[in-house]
Amino acid sequence: MAGVLEGVRVLDFGRYIAGPFCGTMLGDLGAEVIRIEKLDGSEDRWVTPVAEGGEGAMFLQMGRNKLGLTLNPVKPEGREIVRRLVAQSDVVIANLPYENLVEMGIDYDTLAAINPRIVLATTSTFGSEGPYAARVGFDTIGQAMSGAMYLSGDGETPTRINAPFVDFGTALLNTVGVLAALMERQKSGRGQKVETALLRTAINITNSHLIEQSLLALNRVATMNRGFTAGPSDTFKCRDGWIYAMTIGQPLFVRWCRLMGDPGLADDPRFKDDLARGDNGEALSEIMQKWCATRPVAEALAELEANRIPAGPILSPQQVLEDPHVKAAQFLHEMAYPGAAKPVPVLQEPVRLSRTPLTIRRRAPRLGEHTDAILAELGYGPADIAALRAKRVV
Repeated sequence: MAGVLEGVRVLDFGRYIAGPFCGTMLGDLGAEVIRIEKLDGSEDRWVTPVAEGGEGAMFLQMGRNKLGLTLNPVKPEGREIVRRLVAQSDVVIANLPYENLVEMGIDYDTLAAINPRIVLATTSTFGSEGPYAARVGFDTIGQAMSGAMYLSGDGETPTRINAPFVDFGTALLNTVGVLAALMERQKSGRGQKVETALLRTAINITNSHLIEQSLLALNRVATMNRGFTAGPSDTFKCRDGWIYAMTIGQPLFVRWCRLMGDPGLADDPRFKDDLARGDNGEALSEIMQKWCATRPVAEALAELEANRIPAGPILSPQQVLEDPHVKAAQFLHEMAYPGAAKPVPVLQEPVRLSRTPLTIRRRAPRLGEHTDAILAELGYGPADIAALRAKRVV
């Protein structure tokens, strides 16, 4: 079955996550995505190496459904290859500083002069305006400067989240922007620039906290895993592991009180509503912790589920791989990769479409795996390609 974006060609100059995962999503939707790397491989290819060739876990995830091309776009011959590719493409992804875009010939003005229908998706840390525009950064800078880290941890040491949610959030916003630009192009016939920024994404995620601070000036501080505006909402230690449970809204809280064997808690003025329960969450967590301490995880979760109170076990990465629901729902797609000791578990599809599903059609490419084929399609013969290799253009 053809994907939604069949016939769309994407040039992915991205690095790490915010750019490349946008390309991954477009590839899952059916686009032909060409990942363009340095001749010795881009830095993100080697992060957390898991295969004999040195390829990293991040790249094996981000590289699915992509063709691999090595290229030095700064050399004149490399600029010509870029020009030919852009003339035949629909989208360029590049989460690189503006000066690098200009040097490589993939800034929007240069791209539009070659192909007015091109869509350029760019990502930076701080955006193109403001005093920090030229600064560089990663996911954690967005966490740090959005209030997210300040509100995480124990109230003394700000704590980052290891999962790079700012990067992935930015990539998804990039994808939305690209899809919108492609839809608009059907009307106007013209491309445009799509711009995202890590700090903009992070502030979008923490925006409700900023609104509360602006209007109420509560000056909240981190409370470990307890919720600010709900309770009990916390991590709890059972006899053989940890769970997270959350009650929000009066019906849930009333059911929780009954489960705890103390229906009268629902009438306690300290717990009159979600905000009050958040403010007095420590007392509620103490009650819940005593209840959990006498039960194994499975029993606690079964009783909470019987009362329709949201809860889940806190799993290690290995336990996630072994989780019966993850297996039964086929969340992970196992793919062979050269040099990997076992099949690589890659998320099957981040979003499901009923008629035109996202698909994984190919594994991540080896370094430069499709260079010759792509150049041949652009009109380069075997002798031309050999000469380009001798000059270290590809």
